[in-house]
Amino acid sequence: MSFVQIHQVTKTFAKQKVLDGIELHMKKGELVTLLGPSGCGKSTLLRILSGLTALDSGTIHIDGKEVTAVEPKHREIGMVFQSYALFPNLTVADNIGFGLAMKKLPRDAIRRAVDEMIELTGLQGKEKSFPRELSGGQQQRVALARSLVTKPKVLLLDEPLSALDAQIRKNLQRQLRTIQQELNMTTVLVTHDQEEAMTVSDHIYIMNAGRIVQHGTPQEIYTRPRSEFVARFIGSYNVWSADTLRCLAPECLRPDNRLYAIRPETLCADPLAGGIALTGTVSRMTMLGSMMRLELDVQGQLIVADHIHRDSAWLNTGATTTVYLDPKDVIPLHDATA
Repeated sequence: MSFVQIHQVTKTFAKQKVLDGIELHMKKGELVTLLGPSGCGKSTLLRILSGLTALDSGTIHIDGKEVTAVEPKHREIGMVFQSYALFPNLTVADNIGFGLAMKKLPRDAIRRAVDEMIELTGLQGKEKSFPRELSGGQQQRVALARSLVTKPKVLLLDEPLSALDAQIRKNLQRQLRTIQQELNMTTVLVTHDQEEAMTVSDHIYIMNAGRIVQHGTPQEIYTRPRSEFVARFIGSYNVWSADTLRCLAPECLRPDNRLYAIRPETLCADPLAGGIALTGTVSRMTMLGSMMRLELDVQGQLIVADHIHRDSAWLNTGATTTVYLDPKDVIPLHDATA
């Protein structure tokens, strides 16, 4: 049974429909990510789930109870905002314990709960510090601890890592996932960062123009995009028309598909048994950490291939090379827009 159910939720602002029949189901302890470009409606959906924004139609259930009309403070939800929203005049310990103080819990109980969160989030030694004395990563952990200390049924994270630099963000992604799993905390994360979504999620809902266009595990989303939008959004997929495929790999054509996707890393440098050879001219080479991205002109068609460095060390712009495509790596797409 679903722990969180969002059923046919719609929302309109100034005659503009920003959410259109949203359907979402979560199991207890899952981390679900709402992934999509700016303006797709993901933050609005998060605010509706929290109760901060009213929906136009639809229902929301948490732990078997309908909360559609329940005030935010009674929904048992914790929320971490992009800005962290820490109280500048309170210490780390007082920021974390604020929600418990508002519930008028005994001081000893608050102190024990705060100490537990301090240890869980690795903030030992910072209890008496003020937010201005903390790094961005430390502030993020204070905001997370403050949301967790009240033991919410659901934790909502609205792009909490977007303001941090790349290395700190990656470290905190791992910490966040570890804490979430340790507490078995049902969590909804909003992000536009595809790598972040793939790293931390149990399940991903991809949104575009107020609709959910695909959902599944990170592996399902990455290896089997259903549409051109998803293929282009989650990575640098090659998206070919049926005419292009007819020229380059006609044996992969299907009668009912107009578009096809091929992941760059599946175009390998070594010959494949049954593989299709694609020979072209290198128009650009781009370093991507441990990989080299090649842009090839193959019969006038731009093809992107990702190779490890040793497979492309001898290449340079203008060189002729061949990559090999396994027909099973050609993914038929269902439509061009969704």
